[in-house]
Amino acid sequence: MKRIGVFTSGGDAPGMNACIRAVVRAAVFNNLEVYGIKRGYSGMIKGEIFRMESSSVSNIVQRGGTILKSARSMEFMTKEGRQKAYEQLQEFGIEALIAIGGEGTFTGAKVFFEEFGIPTVGAPGTIDNDLYGTDYTIGYDTAVNTALDAIDKIRDTADSHDRVFFIEVMGRDSGYIAIPCAIGGGAETVMIPGTETTVDSIIKTIRSGWERSKTSSIIILSEGEIEGGATQVAARVKEQIPNMDGRVTILGHVQRGGAPSAFDRLLASQLGIACVEGLLEGRHNVMAGIINSKVEFTPFEQASKTKKLLSPIYTEMVKMLSV
Repeated sequence: MKRIGVFTSGGDAPGMNACIRAVVRAAVFNNLEVYGIKRGYSGMIKGEIFRMESSSVSNIVQRGGTILKSARSMEFMTKEGRQKAYEQLQEFGIEALIAIGGEGTFTGAKVFFEEFGIPTVGAPGTIDNDLYGTDYTIGYDTAVNTALDAIDKIRDTADSHDRVFFIEVMGRDSGYIAIPCAIGGGAETVMIPGTETTVDSIIKTIRSGWERSKTSSIIILSEGEIEGGATQVAARVKEQIPNMDGRVTILGHVQRGGAPSAFDRLLASQLGIACVEGLLEGRHNVMAGIINSKVEFTPFEQASKTKKLLSPIYTEMVKMLSV
């Protein structure tokens, strides 16, 4: 193996640049030529491919986003689109790929290998932390801290005006961002998919707080909650508690941006190196992850399809700490 390609795909996450940097420098260290592919599978199809050297990744470890850009490609979901991508890789002599992304990225890489034999090792780049086979995904720690910083500020204004704030965080249907934000942010309760927290239980929590002379409350909701988003839940609570002074804050994409935390920089660097070493060991269709502080490789299908369960201990902690 002489030439490899690296790309980022799907939603961006803080730490992706640190991972790109680690891939490029680990490749150079191992006497491999490395090529950057812009805009994920879309750029692969269009031939947005360029040679990268060690200097190409100078001064990016602290930057959020991804210098390789990201995009979602409907064309790559077709056999014709994948054929075009393969032809472009052949044009540049690229023999293997490192994909930094999430479930959709890895699913595409698996199909690509089955059809054209291009091996791929993946690094889990998503703020949702919902991939099986790693304790943490790149960008998760930064996203939690970004959300928590916002929640701390909202707590100040909630207390000043005796208000109830319904704060919606990202995380798809995993709840991995919502739970640490609820515990670290001192929320009265949290709504995440797969738990028994209902609108009725929120109403009970707010009224119980008032009985204890609590004048403000913070309610954290994960964006994938089946009861609805923060706006819908707040409206339903207001119907039952007309005198509640409620506000809704949807943190949204602010959680994806910003400089990565020290933890994410270290994690991304470790996983980027692991991806290069995985390819050199002959691995393919696997995701590099960290489990109990050790690098482990998990098949793409297992990483994408196996449900990563959230410990019920954390929801119990929220209840206990909110009394």
